Amino acid sequence: MRVTIVADVLGIENNGTTITAVHFINSLKNKGHQLSVVCPDENKTGLYGYYVVPPLNLGFLNNYVKKNNITLAKADSKIITDAIKNADIVHVMMPFFLGTKAARIAKRLGKPVTAGFHVQAENFTNHIFMMDMPVANLLTYKFFYRVLYRYVDAIHYPTQFIREVFEHHAGETNGYVISNGVHKAFKPRLAPKPKDLDGKVVILFTGRYSREKSHKVLIDAVKLSKYKDRIQLVFAGDGPQRDNIIKRSADLANAPILGFHPREELIDIINYADLYVHPAEIEIEAISCLEAMSCGLVPVIADSRRSATRHFALSEKNLFKCNNAKDLAEKIDYWLDSPDEKERCRTQYIEYAKRFDFDYSMEQMESMLFDIIKANDEKKTRKS
Repeated sequence: MRVTIVADVLGIENNGTTITAVHFINSLKNKGHQLSVVCPDENKTGLYGYYVVPPLNLGFLNNYVKKNNITLAKADSKIITDAIKNADIVHVMMPFFLGTKAARIAKRLGKPVTAGFHVQAENFTNHIFMMDMPVANLLTYKFFYRVLYRYVDAIHYPTQFIREVFEHHAGETNGYVISNGVHKAFKPRLAPKPKDLDGKVVILFTGRYSREKSHKVLIDAVKLSKYKDRIQLVFAGDGPQRDNIIKRSADLANAPILGFHPREELIDIINYADLYVHPAEIEIEAISCLEAMSCGLVPVIADSRRSATRHFALSEKNLFKCNNAKDLAEKIDYWLDSPDEKERCRTQYIEYAKRFDFDYSMEQMESMLFDIIKANDEKKTRKS
């Protein structure tokens, strides 16, 4: 199978969408498929199979986009056409300039198109302080549909949650609900705490440092916890809210440990951590939470109606009221007071997380592509 992947944000693996794209590309290559990749990652220039487009010049918005670790690609029609012309199918990762242009070119060339759904309306509206305005989110979802999803033959939804959200705004779609998948490396293993963390309670949150991830709620909850003098927060990631996180944490007994970690290092941290807290208000899936669960780390998750992650909680004790630091502090204290129950739950979460196996997810993604190619061929046959 000859597949063209169109990835607007391929580059440094510091966000979920980029990591998902890289994993999907590598999986298809490992299965023996021929890949062409259209992306704005300059580091891929000259590599076989990569069609690199220049970044989009947004004028006065360039600094804002750069601060948010985003590279928006220029939709160069010639480069896109060269990448697509021999493909059996095209898969678009995002509803941005590059992806939307690629979908339209693919349809003109008679190529079947699938697209991933990896961005919520609120990921945009929160940047213009309109996240809590239903009409703003409605218009954003309708915009996504108009510029991309009406052109595609199937949509990959990482969760049933985001499928229902989008179809509520855009109507029924040909959707495939497939988890982005947890890499098999994320599993329980012996990882002693570093000596400088002896006697401390390590609470981990893995995610991009952005407003919608709600780091501030976890920081404020620690200040209210009876374990506040012993808690060591670890924020694994990076992003534009780094300085605000440091500022808000200034009066904590232990300054948070910040920084992006390679996979093996992160797995060690997960395995020696005492609790995982996921305070994010907006999530399509949150593989980071599933990775923690796969290693046996018990989670406490925000019950946000705008997040799929709340559905991973196996009991009410693993949920806290979204944006409520007091309730989160109480849940943190409960789990730190209940080591025996935490150990029992650990086994349950390891078992639950197995359903999000990465290899199984990639088999489903491959099947989706084959399904759509077959349907497109049958349609051509009927027309002839």
